[in-house]
Amino acid sequence: MGKRETGNYGEALVAEYLRKKRYTLVASQYRCRQGEIDLIARKGKVLCFIEVKTRSNISVGLPREYVTHAKQARIRTAAALYLSQKGLDCPVRFDVAEVYLEEGKAPRIEYLENAF
Repeated sequence: MGKRETGNYGEALVAEYLRKKRYTLVASQYRCRQGEIDLIARKGKVLCFIEVKTRSNISVGLPREYVTHAKQARIRTAAALYLSQKGLDCPVRFDVAEVYLEEGKAPRIEYLENAF
């Protein structure tokens, strides 16, 4: 599986995980000039902007470590543009979903609310 396919697979797993946790999926792979937001979901009145990191090898670090300060800034800017485009004024949260794809094991998701 290539990098893009792995990422898409991880996002699909997280989308299903969120549905089971009673989130409403609003958008996926939202792109703008400022960056991309993997998933946008609503939980109650809170709009969640979710960065998904999928890894099969963690010897180079945890997935959350790849959500750098620069990446966080791009996500925040893209989120502000999304809110503006949609005319939304609601509480927001920035989450990170780590997807672990270990050979011979079922995929595992670690979901970090308010990650940044």
